[in-house]
Amino acid sequence: MRIDLPAEPKRILIVKPSALGDIVHTLPFLYLLRQRFPNAHIAWLVVPAFASLLEGHPLLNDVIRFDRRGMANWWRDLPAASKLLKFSSDLRRQRFDLVIDLQGLLRSGWITWQTRAPVRVGFSYAREGGAHFYTHRVPTRTHEKHATERYLDIAEALGCGRGPIVFDFAMAEIDRLVAAELTGRAERYAVLLPGTNWATKRWPEEYFAQLVQPLREEFGLDVFIAGGADVAPIRFDGATSLAGRTSLRQLAALLDRASLVVANDSGPMHVAAALGRPLVAVYGPTNPVRTGPYLREDAVLQLDLPCRPCYSRTCVHQSCLRWLAPADVLRAARQQIADFSADIAERRR
Repeated sequence: MRIDLPAEPKRILIVKPSALGDIVHTLPFLYLLRQRFPNAHIAWLVVPAFASLLEGHPLLNDVIRFDRRGMANWWRDLPAASKLLKFSSDLRRQRFDLVIDLQGLLRSGWITWQTRAPVRVGFSYAREGGAHFYTHRVPTRTHEKHATERYLDIAEALGCGRGPIVFDFAMAEIDRLVAAELTGRAERYAVLLPGTNWATKRWPEEYFAQLVQPLREEFGLDVFIAGGADVAPIRFDGATSLAGRTSLRQLAALLDRASLVVANDSGPMHVAAALGRPLVAVYGPTNPVRTGPYLREDAVLQLDLPCRPCYSRTCVHQSCLRWLAPADVLRAARQQIADFSADIAERRR
């Protein structure tokens, strides 16, 4: 479908509050939107936890922080209700004339409607009744289609096209300097990302630990553990933990210089994939076709079992991950590093 806009939008809002991987998958949409509307004021509504990844972004004019937790109990908490009313009023005062909801939920649909923008665009399949808040609903397949492809369906409907695919990150030189200092200015290093938000997505920690010595001895790589505060307690002999010691932008800068990244299905993994680093992404209960590293099928390591993908947060056996041995990951790592080196050589030629 093609959306006929009543006029060239001057103020545009992207509603994509979370999560980290979803925000990374939205960056190509932002690039195409800016190419189509170079003079528009473009803002992005996001939860505070991920705002730092977008603040100062060269393609954005503003980042609006959505304090979801602070307004969660508005129906029984007077300060929360007051905060929600002010938030809604502030949104309307910004007078957006095009708002795009890429979250597709009741909450994000309601936020879209609160702007009172004359054009409010979202997915026809938006869950929890969210689609009722839009003026234009874009049809797209939800199964066996990557999230980024669904966002590109909306970009195409707005006349932005589907390419080129560009992942722009708002990394500053200070972020790169901090990452360099944290790694001791190591020339070549591997980053292990053992964290993830589902227990069933976790490749066993002892398997990650068994990678450290081969990465150091065979590949000549220093090894660092990275991630959020939830990863901070994890320790592997021979590896240095930087978990919980970096901002999101510093984490991106750390991954941007990595010679290899080994990760669970997680937000930081999607950052590494978007940065084009040699990557082994270990997948268990989820489907990489839908939520994998975009255009990086080569980076995915998974077992073909009849019970997967199950999308379950609980499992009594976790065969899909426990049967993936460290030797399998190391073989994939060799291939990733070799392919990356060959690609660099080809570009130099």
